[in-house]
Amino acid sequence: MAAYVRDILSTKGKNVVTVRPDATVYRAIEVMVSNNVGSLLILNPHPEDSAPPVHGIFTERDYLRRIALEGRTSRTTRVDEVMTRNVLTVSPLNTVQECMQVMTKAKIRHLPVVQDAELKGLISIGDCVRQVSRDAQTEVAHLQSYIQSVVMGRYPA
Repeated sequence: MAAYVRDILSTKGKNVVTVRPDATVYRAIEVMVSNNVGSLLILNPHPEDSAPPVHGIFTERDYLRRIALEGRTSRTTRVDEVMTRNVLTVSPLNTVQECMQVMTKAKIRHLPVVQDAELKGLISIGDCVRQVSRDAQTEVAHLQSYIQSVVMGRYPA
């Protein structure tokens, strides 16, 4: 049975760490460190318009590529100057397998979850791997139970 993004969110929760687009990169890093996360979302500063709710994403990779390597300073650079735009998103109805394929193909580690133009959560490749592992453990337990019932002569059919 396929696992869905909604399954991950029901376990993980729907809390998403965000900063304003005008926050400095230094502030964004402070927020990431204090929340022990590798990315944060920048929400649309004008939610009343028809733009998607996610304006951008800022990750550890963005810091390395666009601050450290370009010689910028984190205390004066705004996060909206260096965030990743055109963020890929998924729905709670996407399968975990589909999400893993998207992340692998795009070489990304985080996907915002959006439904009906509303941010529902954020999943990571680690969340997907944990879900696949839980599902595999459940399947093994069911198979062991089935084998035990056959060996003990209690075939369920």
